[in-house]
Amino acid sequence: MATKTDVKTKFTKETYLYWYELMLLLRRFEEKAGQLYGMQKIRGFCHLYIGQEAIAAGAMTATKPDDKFITAYRDHALAIAKGMTADECMAELYGKATGCSKGKGGSMHFFAPDKGFYGGHGIVGAQIGTGAGLAFAEQYKGTDSVALCFFGDGAARQGMLHETFNMAMLWKLPVIFICENNMYAMGTSVERTSNVLDIYKLANAYDMPSATIDGMSAEAVHEGVDRAVKRARAGEGPTLLEIKTYRYRGHSMSDPAKYRTKEEVEEYKEKDPINQVLATIQKNKWATEAEIDAINEKVKQQVEHCVQFAEESPWPSDDELLKDVYVQQDYPFIVD
Repeated sequence: MATKTDVKTKFTKETYLYWYELMLLLRRFEEKAGQLYGMQKIRGFCHLYIGQEAIAAGAMTATKPDDKFITAYRDHALAIAKGMTADECMAELYGKATGCSKGKGGSMHFFAPDKGFYGGHGIVGAQIGTGAGLAFAEQYKGTDSVALCFFGDGAARQGMLHETFNMAMLWKLPVIFICENNMYAMGTSVERTSNVLDIYKLANAYDMPSATIDGMSAEAVHEGVDRAVKRARAGEGPTLLEIKTYRYRGHSMSDPAKYRTKEEVEEYKEKDPINQVLATIQKNKWATEAEIDAINEKVKQQVEHCVQFAEESPWPSDDELLKDVYVQQDYPFIVD
């Protein structure tokens, strides 16, 4: 983790301004999504990323555009970070035809393979195996791209994780397993569900390198992901990163989060990743107040526009019902 004294030598003004604008967009988008959910403009499940933005920011600056991201159902922020527009994301939340999944996926199933984003997965832990598969494909094709596979602390108890860890190490797949440990899974603390409280130690059984990282610090996330990515690109195989973070809201919009205290939430808000980045920008005089205000206004306009876009977009037509079901008409291996 970068210290107060060396931070400006490790990261540039441009990096901090990128982090600030990106994290602010993710925060404001999610806040608006929560508001619209309360207005019943958005239906179904909705899991917000508020408080965890440093993970998306640090992962982006430590990777290349061709690298692949895959995650669970708390997917809005990583999708936008990977290049999806706020317009197509909000339209998807509304279930509109202009959404990234044509309005058919909703909150949990954002997809943009052309941008290297492979979902949004609703089954807990299912993306862990698929993430290794993405890495296998890059290895098979001979590219130097890597796959970042994000999952929550609740998914760390799934059997899929252990099967995948074993195979990923055996084949030295270029995959970084990232556990976004926000401490409570769907509402039950790690202490009540696991004998191993330090999730990064699960890698020990497979001789997989691992580390625990401060997920409230974009600098720490960048450095941890950067080390793992370089190792993967060099053909040295996977890494498990336990990134300790905190969600300010409940597991989903229907979760009142009564399993934790208000004091605990406020304690983590004191470490807010956006405020930390802004403080560094201001301390180093990398932007004037007018320039910060301009970024704030730009983000505000983006979010307002995405809501207008979603509101004005059409619903999917009836003939879309059976389209995009996964089937290949000329599949060569079917024998009558």
